[in-house]
Amino acid sequence: MRTIAFSVLIFFNLLLLQLQAQTKKYVIHTVAFYNVENLFDTINNPTIRDDEWTPKGSRHWTSQRYFKKLENLARVMSEIGMPENPNPPTFIGCAEIENRGVLEDLIKQPKLIDKEFGIIHFDSPDHRGIDVALLFQKKYFKPVTYSNIPLIIYKKPIVSATDTIENKKRRVFTRDQLLVTGFLDGEEINIIVNHWPSRSGGEQKSSPFREAAGALNRKIIDSLQRINPNAKVITMGDFNDGPYNKSVKVALGAKADKNDVSEYGMYNPFEDMAKRGMGTIAYRDWWDVFDQILVSQSLIKSDFNSFQFWKAGIFNKSYLIQNSGKYKGYPLRHAETEVGFSDHFPVYIYLIKEKM
Repeated sequence: MRTIAFSVLIFFNLLLLQLQAQTKKYVIHTVAFYNVENLFDTINNPTIRDDEWTPKGSRHWTSQRYFKKLENLARVMSEIGMPENPNPPTFIGCAEIENRGVLEDLIKQPKLIDKEFGIIHFDSPDHRGIDVALLFQKKYFKPVTYSNIPLIIYKKPIVSATDTIENKKRRVFTRDQLLVTGFLDGEEINIIVNHWPSRSGGEQKSSPFREAAGALNRKIIDSLQRINPNAKVITMGDFNDGPYNKSVKVALGAKADKNDVSEYGMYNPFEDMAKRGMGTIAYRDWWDVFDQILVSQSLIKSDFNSFQFWKAGIFNKSYLIQNSGKYKGYPLRHAETEVGFSDHFPVYIYLIKEKM
């Protein structure tokens, strides 16, 4: 009888603990990144290479097509993170946008306008004129400082420090890294938005450029952590490399396992997805995870009294996927006969903290 009574007591204690856990409530915010692929307006800018994205250009980029693209992107952005979080992302990092104007048109779309997104954007030195930016819901996040940090890389090694003219000729002009610091519901958060150099010329030949981007990213994170050892840092973007490449694993120092993340280290939840064959972009039937969101060690602790990383995902709903033809199964992008979405799937993470 004592054994039965003891077992019943344990059962009810466990049930009580479970019920207590179920009563806990959390604040949740979605953090997303989306390479929106060539979000150009229809106006020809003589200072950048946008001629094809005009009504008379090779893409026949008319106002009708432009606004259809905006409508498509707004639908995606309004749904990222559902159903766990019915509210659209609090933060959306963007890549391949032409200028601030296209973002202003985007956040005025019916599916986004009531969320009152703010915009942080700088023009980059990229020859095509494509930039990175951060959209944020102003009722939740208050930016304090933001800056664009240039990536200085060269086609060939520098021979002489005084060879100024030759250095300028050798420079590869690519996207800046955007650093934003502010307060999310009163808690300081640092966000870096990236679009690292492409694989033009081949993966191996161009790898040093992305390794340099990873090193710059690490330098930015180090500078934040020197000011505040407990700085909460999120770095996101299209890295043009997978989670296993040197730019991410070595230069940035990302870890796939939370238990391997040391103090001041970075955790990459997307490496496990890559190992399981998931992807954000496809090329010649090979999937890879170029789009990633990494978080600092300070965001993977078990104390939910402040914002912490919960989980991550790739937003690849069926309407974002090509359902026929040569590229069946690929992300549904723009074509002559159809205005699609992007050649990338968006990615996202959740930040949560217990309601007090």
